[in-house]
Amino acid sequence: MSGARPSRLIAATGAALLGIGLPGLIWSLPAVRAAPAPDDATVAAGPVAHIPPPAFDPPAAARTGTAVLAGGCFWGVQGVFQHVKGVTAAVAGYSGGTRATADYGTVSNGGTGHAESVMIRFDPAVVSYGRLLQIYFALVADPTTLDRQGPDSGTQYRTALFPTSPAQAKVAAAYIAQLGRAGAWPRPIVTRIEPYKGFFPAEAYHQDYLTLHPDSPYIRYNDLPKVAALRRAFPALYRARPVLVNAKG
Repeated sequence: MSGARPSRLIAATGAALLGIGLPGLIWSLPAVRAAPAPDDATVAAGPVAHIPPPAFDPPAAARTGTAVLAGGCFWGVQGVFQHVKGVTAAVAGYSGGTRATADYGTVSNGGTGHAESVMIRFDPAVVSYGRLLQIYFALVADPTTLDRQGPDSGTQYRTALFPTSPAQAKVAAAYIAQLGRAGAWPRPIVTRIEPYKGFFPAEAYHQDYLTLHPDSPYIRYNDLPKVAALRRAFPALYRARPVLVNAKG
């Protein structure tokens, strides 16, 4: 497929040979360890320092929140948000299409409507939806590249927000408008706010990928710098040990 990484194809093949299934949101994977934060020398670019917090970010009425967003390859998106305080779960998966096409092989063709996405469950008393969006726009994804993030291209790698409530939709729309007025990027923001049609967890071998494979060249170059940037730019929200789909180890 266009934009496929050999490491992802190897992971998929290995999972197929091992017969890994998908019984739910928790899978039996090898024991894991917290992904090491890279030295500053290995960090490419820091976060976009001029991304302000959302001006409109009212307190949530519920005690728990669920955010679904897409920002390119879900390995790195999941990995960053697993290190955010207040996040109680971050699951890689697919959103934007139907359940029938929510599998990696089909989504990789780029015609399903799905985007590689991450479902984030969070405690609004610790981190708000708007704050999650600030982290997303500051260091997770480039919102000005259409259907492309880094080396990956295709509609499945688009940047998109899938609000799970009318309140979230208002915050998302107001924040994108705010960033657009501020001219935060030299190019227009192309991140879309899309209707939430459901979230479908990805295959087991995609979960916790950043933590399980910190030495992968793709992870080291594209994703670990974002975790290090989170630690530097949002120290009050950074947690050293990630919250994992597979909590063993």
